[in-house]
Amino acid sequence: MDERLDREQLGTGRLAERDRPWVMRTYAGHSSADATNALFRRNLAKGQTGLSVAFDLPTQTGYDPDHELAAGEVGRVGVPVSHLGDMRALFADIPLAGANTSMTINATAMWLLALYVVAAEEQGAEASGLAGTTQNDIVKEYLSRGTHIFPPGPSLRLTTDTVAWTVSNVPRWNPVNICSYHLQEAGATPVQEVGFALATAVAVLDAVRDSGQVPADRLGDVVRRISFFVNSGVRFIEEMAKLRAFATLWDEIVQSRYGVTDPRDRRFRYGVQVNSLGLTEAQPENNVARIVLEMLGVTLSRDARARAVQLPAWNEALGLPRPWDQQWSLRMQQVLAYESDLLEYPDLFDGSHVVSALVEGIVSGARQELDRILELGGAIAAVETGYLKSALVASLAERRRRMESGSDVVVGVNRFTETEPSPLTAAGAEAVQRVDPAVEVAAADAVREWRAGRDADAVGAALARLKETAASGANLMPVSIDCARVGVTTGEWAGVLREVFGEYRAPTGLTGGTGVGGADEPALTAVRERVRRTARELGSGRLRLLVGKPGLDGHSNGAEQIAVRARDAGFEVVYQGIRLTPAQIVAAAVEEDVDLVGLSVLSGSHLAAAPAVLDGLRAAGRADLPVVVGGIIPAADVAALRAAGVSRVFTPKDYALTDIIDELVTVVREVNGLDD
Repeated sequence: MDERLDREQLGTGRLAERDRPWVMRTYAGHSSADATNALFRRNLAKGQTGLSVAFDLPTQTGYDPDHELAAGEVGRVGVPVSHLGDMRALFADIPLAGANTSMTINATAMWLLALYVVAAEEQGAEASGLAGTTQNDIVKEYLSRGTHIFPPGPSLRLTTDTVAWTVSNVPRWNPVNICSYHLQEAGATPVQEVGFALATAVAVLDAVRDSGQVPADRLGDVVRRISFFVNSGVRFIEEMAKLRAFATLWDEIVQSRYGVTDPRDRRFRYGVQVNSLGLTEAQPENNVARIVLEMLGVTLSRDARARAVQLPAWNEALGLPRPWDQQWSLRMQQVLAYESDLLEYPDLFDGSHVVSALVEGIVSGARQELDRILELGGAIAAVETGYLKSALVASLAERRRRMESGSDVVVGVNRFTETEPSPLTAAGAEAVQRVDPAVEVAAADAVREWRAGRDADAVGAALARLKETAASGANLMPVSIDCARVGVTTGEWAGVLREVFGEYRAPTGLTGGTGVGGADEPALTAVRERVRRTARELGSGRLRLLVGKPGLDGHSNGAEQIAVRARDAGFEVVYQGIRLTPAQIVAAAVEEDVDLVGLSVLSGSHLAAAPAVLDGLRAAGRADLPVVVGGIIPAADVAALRAAGVSRVFTPKDYALTDIIDELVTVVREVNGLDD
């Protein structure tokens, strides 16, 4: 029988025309603009339909590659873009007039968009025809990712100015991508993820409306360009319901609060990256199944299907993925979209009582959470008071407790741990992408050469106008574009705004509860007794632990959970937040007279950061002070850190926090010659 007829005889429930697939992306960027450009062009040739740019931490936090704080961070978690020349190289031979580019950038989003617009104009593309997204959600940076620069008020102004400018000048661009992705990684439940993200969206829309930069009758145009970026975990039924709940509440809010009547403007538009921090170092081959299930959560329901999807690679818990690893993730999307029949049918869950009840439960809880935040004064006020951060720290502590107790099963980690050797990791250090340390030296030299070759007078004048505009309250986008054209660097642009707006250190949230089930929890009770005994034997009141976040890595979830558990075990914890220089960490360790220093590094800069702290302690006369390091650290680097003097190295496979704290006590006892 003809295959087409056979399919038609299956029933009449199929769509008259097959849906178009979502935009398929891979999150990519490393080393240099030239190297990333080559990766982009290879991925596009393999069938990727959109670009998703990962910027390195100096670019995200407004520093040039030759700045002190950029040391060890250049080109590691993304591509360094310091000026217009880098943006040209990044998109060389990629026609931006026909591209759909997502840029994961927040504090410096306005600046990177300015560079992108100028680079596109140089290619002959009209700004009005450009399509893509700047994430530009600064609120979640204070809560989870840590790449904020300025205080919340000025940061919201930058977002507002970008939104207002793009609506008139780049109408196909999504100027803000409200991001709940990192909220989930920081501990948010589905209810919190929806409620907190919608509170951020309300803060942005209120700010745009109240700025007077957009006429009231064009507010629907603003709403139409607001997109969301969500996380999808392995509980894919719950995740699918979460997205349906998101859509329900978004429609309700923009209609009732902002009077947007056109259903097309009220559509919930979102892209997705499935859960990277949920991937495991142990038995990493299991991550492939996790990624597929997480992808189903945002594709199965047609009425709440993602507009764009990017998947992590199976080995992201081990290090930076290679091009082949990214290709594997792209092929997963292509198999689902082109080989399966998913896109041939209407929504599969309409009429399901189970799904309806699950959606309604999330809607109800998220609405209550949103109302609570609005009663506090909105998302910005809830950041400044620490409410949101404390709630996330508490939720993540509870999630960790469930995993450690075994009530939440993670295959290969806390159950079914017996395993055969994996051929996927047999290559050792070659199983991940390695960034040559020479990249940083080359980038620093290149930015100095760029500065030397500019028209210094034109640059000075542009920066003076930027400072004047920032102080005046006028829209900063036009003058930022002028700065891009004359060759201003990322560090110079951000530096001027730092002078006007100042910098901001967000609340740490460590008051957000306990990470254990109770005082009689046996393992913690034993560790607590060891802490007391060790302090008594050393003649001190309490053991003191300094938790340090060196460099520009703002992913603080692990550091915060260690700090919470150590405090529960009886340590006095010193934690000053993120983005500290090695010198600042050393100074704090000496001043606070701690017994142990713990460094948390997830950006790959551990081989630079840890030795710098060790050298600083030796110079300060505290070579006796032990240092431990935790983070995403390839096995090949563990030996190098131990040889440099690091006492212990912890990686994602070390999931049991109480066991880690117990080992910290052992380190203190060893260093001080105490026998158990």
